[in-house]
Amino acid sequence: MAGGTPEGDTADNELLLEDHRDGHPVAPYRALWAVLLLGWVVSYADRTVTGPVIAWMIETESGFIGDASNPATVGGLVGSMFFLGYMLTQYPGGRLGDRFGHREMIIVSLLAAAVLTVVSGLMTGLVAFVAARVLTGLGEGVFYSNDRTLIINHTPVAKRTLGLGVVITGLSIGLTLGIVLTPVLIDWGGALGMGDGAWRVPFFVFAAATFVVVTIAFVFFRARLGGPMRLGAPFVQLAAFSAPTFVVIVALFLLADTLEWPEWLTATIASVIALVYIAVIVRGVQRSGRGAALLNRNMWLIYVAYIAILWNLWFFSFWSVQIVREAAESSLIAAALTAAFNAGAGILGFPVGGWLADRAIRTGRGRKPLALVCTGVYSVLVLVFGWSISGGREPSLLLLGVLLFSSGVFFNALQPIVQGMTGDLVPAGERGAAFGMLNLVSEIGAVLSPVVSGILRDATGSWATGVYVAAGIMIVSFFLYAFVREAPAHHEDPIPA
Repeated sequence: MAGGTPEGDTADNELLLEDHRDGHPVAPYRALWAVLLLGWVVSYADRTVTGPVIAWMIETESGFIGDASNPATVGGLVGSMFFLGYMLTQYPGGRLGDRFGHREMIIVSLLAAAVLTVVSGLMTGLVAFVAARVLTGLGEGVFYSNDRTLIINHTPVAKRTLGLGVVITGLSIGLTLGIVLTPVLIDWGGALGMGDGAWRVPFFVFAAATFVVVTIAFVFFRARLGGPMRLGAPFVQLAAFSAPTFVVIVALFLLADTLEWPEWLTATIASVIALVYIAVIVRGVQRSGRGAALLNRNMWLIYVAYIAILWNLWFFSFWSVQIVREAAESSLIAAALTAAFNAGAGILGFPVGGWLADRAIRTGRGRKPLALVCTGVYSVLVLVFGWSISGGREPSLLLLGVLLFSSGVFFNALQPIVQGMTGDLVPAGERGAAFGMLNLVSEIGAVLSPVVSGILRDATGSWATGVYVAAGIMIVSFFLYAFVREAPAHHEDPIPA
C-alpha cells in the first residue's frame, strides 16, 4: 500500500507472499483489531455527541435548538444532514481505499473527525453547526468500508467474522461514552462558568481523544502494516469529491431554514439527493463491468435489508436518551445511563455474533440462519419496548434498561454476521467497493431515521410510533435475508502487510 497505486500494492504483496508459507498472516492481526477498535470508539463518540447535546438544548430551552417551536423535528433534521454527508462518501471511500490503500483512508478519516469535531464545538449558529457536522460526516464516511476490508484481508479465514465483531465493539463503546459522558461533560462546562455554551465541552474532549487515536494508528500502520504512507493523493481525491456534495447538502438546509418550509420536505429532498447519487454510482459500476460482482441479486438483497440496521441503529442512538427521559420522566443523566444499556450491549453482542458465525462456518451450517434468528428476536423485543412506552404508561428505568440491553445484544450480533456474508459474496479485490456500496445504500436508513422519528414524535406526542416503525422495517429485512443465497467462505490466505 505504500506505493499509492494498485500496481504498487500488487507488487509489494507478491514479494511478501514469497515469505508467506505457513498459512498465517504476516500482519499482527490482533494488534490491528485493537487499533481499528480504538478508531471506532472515537469516531462513534464524535458523531453520537450530537444527540445528547440536542436533548440538553431541548431540556434547557437553550442554544440554537431549544427555542424552536418543534425542537425534536429540527434536532432530527440536524442528525439527518450529518448522515446524508456520511452516506455519500461510503462508496467513494471504499474505491479510494482499493486504489490508494485502506490504511491511508483510515488515517484521513480519523484526522477529519478530530479536526471537524473541534470545529463543531466552535460554531455559534444552527446553519454553521450543520455545515460542520456535514463535513464531519463526509470525512467519517470513508472509515467503515476500509476498516472492514483491512480486517478481512489481514485475518485468518477461520477468525474473520470474529474479527469483524471484536473490532466493531468500538462502535458500542463509542456510543456508550458519547451517551453517558456528554451530559457529565456539559455539567462540567456549566461548573466552569460556560453557561449556555457548556454544550461545547464534549466536542472538545472527544476531539482530543480522536487526535490521540489517530497518532496511535499512524505509528502502528507505518511500523507494522506496510511502512510509509502517502496521504496527499487520497486526501485531495476525497476533498474533491466532498466539496460539491457539501455545497449541495448545506444549500438544502440553508434553503429550508430561510424559506421555513416543513422539515418533512427537507427530508424528502435529502432522500431524493441520496437516491440520485445511488443511481449515478450504480450506473458507473455497471459501465465498469463490475456489476456482476457488486450488483447481483444477493448483494441487492443485503444492501436493502441493511437499511433496517442503520435505521434502528440511529433511531435509538440519536433519540434513546430523549425517549427514556420522556417515558420515565427522569433526569437527563439518569436517562443517559439507561439508554447506555442499548449502546453497551454491543460489547457483548458484536463479538458473540462474530464467534457464533465463525463456528457456524466451521460446522458447515452457514451464517444466514443466525442472521434470521437475531433479526426475528430483535424485532419482537423492539415491539415490546414500543408497547411499554405507549398508552400513557410510565415504565420504570429498570424495565427500559433491560429491554434496551436484551434487544441490543441480538441487534449488534446481527451486524458482523451480515458483514461476513457480504465479504464472502464478492471477490477479494472488490471488498472495499462492496462494503462501500453496502453502507451507501443502507445509510438511507440513517439519513431518514432521526428526522422521520422526530416528525412522528412532534405529530403524535409519543415516541411509540417511531419505535413501531423501526420494528416494522426490521421485520421486512427478515424476509429479505431469507432470500439471500449465502456463498461459501473464501479460503484465500490473508494479505500480508
